[in-house]
Amino acid sequence: MIDKLMRIQSKLKAPKGQLNSFGGYKYRSCEDILEAVKPLLAEEDCTLTLSDEVKLIGDRYYIEATATLRSGNEEIQVSAYAREEESKKGQDSAQITGATSSYARKYALNGLFCIDDTKDPDTDEYTKQKAKAEKTSKELSYRDKVIITAKERGISFNELAKDYGLNGSTTEERFKEVLKDLEGK
Repeated sequence: MIDKLMRIQSKLKAPKGQLNSFGGYKYRSCEDILEAVKPLLAEEDCTLTLSDEVKLIGDRYYIEATATLRSGNEEIQVSAYAREEESKKGQDSAQITGATSSYARKYALNGLFCIDDTKDPDTDEYTKQKAKAEKTSKELSYRDKVIITAKERGISFNELAKDYGLNGSTTEERFKEVLKDLEGK
């Protein structure tokens, strides 16, 4: 199974074919990845399924999307999370959930197929992308940083919440303490 995944990863080309006219940047959608990977799945006699689960973490809802690659009795799964906005101008709640699902699914597929958005470090685009990522990282709440760190380390947020007594009324100061503890491990 790992050999099949490796061949799919090495052959998959999913260029950024969409343009965000408001932000002026190119991106790839979940649909772009699926269109590119389908012929490779057929070549390797594999199936790919995507599923979503809504999770309440603290006082916010997240979509956990899982991409599952199967061949025979073997499977490999990768999950990714995206948080629903409380509201978004011009969208009803179903549209917000759908957009969040699509975003989470795209990142689950990115993880499974090793699709990476890094740029060559010698380019201006790389420098701008790195500066933007650093700024965004500083703007994240400690709660969000705890969630991201837990996910990166393969720690279930539900278990983490239970171990540290986290809930909807947990303060940012407490999340900061938990993050410090996680980073020390």
